[in-house]
Amino acid sequence: MKVWEKLRMVASPDSRFHYDFSMFIPDFKGSAEAVNKLRGMDIWSRAKNVFITPDNCLAELRKAAVMEGKTTIMPTYGIKRGFLLLSRSKIPEGQETFASTLDGAEVYGIPISLSEIKKLKRIDLVVTGASAVNLEGVRYGKGHGYFDIEWGMLSELEVVNDETPIVTIVHDCQVVDTPLPIDIHDTLTDYIITPTRTIKVKRKLKKPKSIHWEKISEELMEEIPPLKELKKLKGLDDLKSS
Repeated sequence: MKVWEKLRMVASPDSRFHYDFSMFIPDFKGSAEAVNKLRGMDIWSRAKNVFITPDNCLAELRKAAVMEGKTTIMPTYGIKRGFLLLSRSKIPEGQETFASTLDGAEVYGIPISLSEIKKLKRIDLVVTGASAVNLEGVRYGKGHGYFDIEWGMLSELEVVNDETPIVTIVHDCQVVDTPLPIDIHDTLTDYIITPTRTIKVKRKLKKPKSIHWEKISEELMEEIPPLKELKKLKGLDDLKSS
């Protein structure tokens, strides 16, 4: 991918995955400026409950959410152990930076079930990174489809809907002005924020309202325990995944 070639010039390597962008979405030069742009927007200041993916470029945003007392939900890597709640009251003073990293969240984050997320009633803002995103709001992650599954689960819980803003934070080199294929389960973004630009997407399609169970394999069902929990909550235990 040409974007990955450019991204390597500005990205920070991961301690486990180095520069393998098929395994993680990296931090990059200028990510703090992009985060601060979002923090200056009304959609951030009004949000009480936020969902922030575990991408490396969003660590500073997760820290800001914790420091500001927002209820912060973060998926574990690959959603393999579900979701974590990052709470100001559970993070010792001085550990906020560490707690906002993927490793630190495992220490200070509190496992939260889908039924507990449903009790929040509403997620006010969803923020994710991307490998690439175009000006129509079509985003590509690592290629595994985790974000679309996360959005599908939140939609099934009715804590997000088509009006819930989705923000994608990326480096300028990750924004492409070319068409990208769209599938029925793809979740388009509303805002693209880079170190130098804030782009309000003129979205043409609605966001998915549910999980597309026909696209969930038995392997994914085993890898992602919340999918089984969701089926149970929705009374779909007897449905077979294709």
